[in-house]
Amino acid sequence: MKKFKLIAGPCVIENLMTPMRVASELQRICDKLNIEYIFKSSYIKANRTHKDSFETIGLKNALGVLGDLRKMGHTVLTDVHESIDVHEVSHYVDILQVPSFLCRQTHLIESIAVTGKPINIKKGQFASPQSMKFAVEKFKRISSKDVYLTERGTSCGSSQLIVDVMGIPIMKEFADHVVIDATHSVQQPNQGQVTGGNPEMIETIALAGIAAGADALFLEVHPNPKEALSDAGSQLLLEKAEALITKAFQLYSFLNETKE
Repeated sequence: MKKFKLIAGPCVIENLMTPMRVASELQRICDKLNIEYIFKSSYIKANRTHKDSFETIGLKNALGVLGDLRKMGHTVLTDVHESIDVHEVSHYVDILQVPSFLCRQTHLIESIAVTGKPINIKKGQFASPQSMKFAVEKFKRISSKDVYLTERGTSCGSSQLIVDVMGIPIMKEFADHVVIDATHSVQQPNQGQVTGGNPEMIETIALAGIAAGADALFLEVHPNPKEALSDAGSQLLLEKAEALITKAFQLYSFLNETKE
């Protein structure tokens, strides 16, 4: 049985203290449950709906926070948007992520492969599970490191995402790990200058994805989501994290122990 993984953290590095607080609490939960924890946060939000939306506290400061968390012993993941940035960012993290809108960007995937780091490729809202095989092949022809594929919903019209969990066993055929992203999947895009969400459905998406075979759970977590500077409508409240993570892990353990 693969060890269950949690990929989680605040959407973006919006200050110096929130990432430390979230990482510390999630690490405590994962240590208690014997789960592998991977801290995730963006050092910059390059894809924003509105020109005035928050992007970064500054590249040097944001990357410094990720580097500090790594020095503290956390496994760290962040997303990168352009090939030219991959080399620099790779020095601060353990895993590099390709955002969903960029999952077909060959040069970006190949640039990450050259670093010798594992990759998390988020399935595009426009992409089929079957088509993600080709993204994996782009990476694997250069690197033998692990490929994570993340399900985060498929566009249904302009303002709704649908998670088809049948895609999870399909992607398991060619990915090293398949992740269910339970927070981006509840987003409600294109309804204004800020993306909305339905956080009441986070648990439903998480458990459905694990039941379908995902071996990792992706959550964006914040101490006060309403005050978050990005994805305020879809992040999980930090104080609710332990109950959800525990339930998800128990389901994963039951299903996989039953198979053995």
